[in-house]
Amino acid sequence: MPANKKYLTKSPWIKLSKLLAGSLGGYLVTVSFHAALTRVFQKEYVMVTSFITGYLLWATLLLVAFLIPQAWKTWAIYVLLVGVFSGIYFS
Repeated sequence: MPANKKYLTKSPWIKLSKLLAGSLGGYLVTVSFHAALTRVFQKEYVMVTSFITGYLLWATLLLVAFLIPQAWKTWAIYVLLVGVFSGIYFS
């Protein structure tokens, strides 16, 4: 049974924005999160665990980007998270 057309996004720009927010924004949040973890734990331990947890976090953030109805909210949340994690890392 096909999807109901009224629930699908019609604009290709919104689809592209969600895809970029999920992939690029999710990657930046993942990297900044693991960088912030180096302030708490030793860098070697964070580096080793980031190979596994980094992919899991990125994949989850990619899916979350498509669950949020508006693309701008996804971008705002991801930019805020990157700012917080980067602030922790650079402070």
